[in-house]
Amino acid sequence: MKRGKAMKHFFVITNPSKDVELRTACFVRDYLIKRGKTCVVDAGMENRTGECYTDISRVGAETDCVIVLGGDGTLLHAAADLGERDIPFLGINLGTLGFLAEVNVSDIEEALDKLIRGEFWIEKRMMLLGKSYEGKRKKDESRALNDIVITRKGSLQIIYFNIYVNGQLLHRYHADGIIVATPTGSTGYNLSAGGPVVEPKANLILISPICPHSMQNRSIVLSPDDMVTIEVEKSGDGSEQEVEAIFDGSHKVILRTGDKIVIRKSRKTTGIVKLSQMSFLEVLHRKMSD
Repeated sequence: MKRGKAMKHFFVITNPSKDVELRTACFVRDYLIKRGKTCVVDAGMENRTGECYTDISRVGAETDCVIVLGGDGTLLHAAADLGERDIPFLGINLGTLGFLAEVNVSDIEEALDKLIRGEFWIEKRMMLLGKSYEGKRKKDESRALNDIVITRKGSLQIIYFNIYVNGQLLHRYHADGIIVATPTGSTGYNLSAGGPVVEPKANLILISPICPHSMQNRSIVLSPDDMVTIEVEKSGDGSEQEVEAIFDGSHKVILRTGDKIVIRKSRKTTGIVKLSQMSFLEVLHRKMSD
């Protein structure tokens, strides 16, 4: 982890459904401005257009930190919107304890003071890059901090697909879907699907099937240098399939029989501000005790 420097310029993203009348966002802004810092507030979903959660045009080049008020989902949206910018995120939880948004509302002032004094570390989190293809034509390209999920679209159906690792067939799956996750995403949908919990600073790729219709229901852990290709087959009755590839629960791409999505480690990372308030194991312990 990289030791931080004193911060002066802040951008606040808040989830208005959790931050009633933007009270917490305004408190953060006023607290920072009174201490001679600059701070801009964005009300997240109030300004949402399409898949974009954040008004990125308001994030100045001088911004030192993006403070996210809400939960892990809000932070994931913010990270997706600002993926091209090398700005670290601090998550402040307005609901239940999160794995990404670890700072509680009661600790806001202490957290802000540490940012101002430079008493923090920046933890670089691995991301995934997914490129989808129709034949040789690239349809889409996007990144994910948590996971890329291939799931059925529309009515209930089993998905038939092949998974290749570095061009070699790994397995032909019949399942409700497949999750390709980062260590950060191991505590998300991957965990619900029975996948392993991984220390978020680790460097690896997780593959976990969703309700597989066979005995092959184990997760697979791959090297961060591996390339995962998922190819959509025809359904069991020979008809065409239509599925969705979903990046961090927001960005969606339609895949049809014969289409492929190629997933590998992204060169980009997401910076998460750590204040040494609570370790990952402490958060995990509390979550497991709920």
